[in-house]
Amino acid sequence: MARITKEPEVRKQEILDAAMVLFYEKGYKKTSMTDIANKIGVAQGLCYRYFPSKEILFDCSIQEYAQRLADKMKLILCDDSLTLKQKLEQTPSYIDFEKEDSISYKLFHNENSKRIHDQLSMKVCEVMVPVVAELFRKANENGEIHLPDPETAASFAVYGQLGILLNEQIHSKEKIVRIKEFLKFILQV
Repeated sequence: MARITKEPEVRKQEILDAAMVLFYEKGYKKTSMTDIANKIGVAQGLCYRYFPSKEILFDCSIQEYAQRLADKMKLILCDDSLTLKQKLEQTPSYIDFEKEDSISYKLFHNENSKRIHDQLSMKVCEVMVPVVAELFRKANENGEIHLPDPETAASFAVYGQLGILLNEQIHSKEKIVRIKEFLKFILQV
């Protein structure tokens, strides 16, 4: 059988996609690098060439999905034609993402995945803090808000939401209302 050569980024994505499917179908612990290689018909060594371990591959899959979620939020947050208040009101929430039917969504949001969902939540926060810090810096420059330290405020605004988002006693839509109203209050917009 002839060996099929692919561009490195294409091959890397193929490995990530196969891993996500297997992590969802079999679970993270029961999936091996051999399983992933077999799924796409390559030698196990090729998977290790791109990802030195299953843990690193999994971390990359979390990073990739977190970036996709962040990119959806950034569409509004980086729109310079909107005021800060409009951005806060219009930015999609996690409820908007619950409509997804992707393997990634199913893996990170099923009833048995609390631990990996929490990892994803932390990664999304990590990705979003610099975006929100830049948003706050611009709003400061425009005179919309007056923050002495936009970076600290961004970290607080992003990570601080987790207390509400992870509270299972509050209904999903109510969580979003509370977060948006609180952010508007503390930013005075």
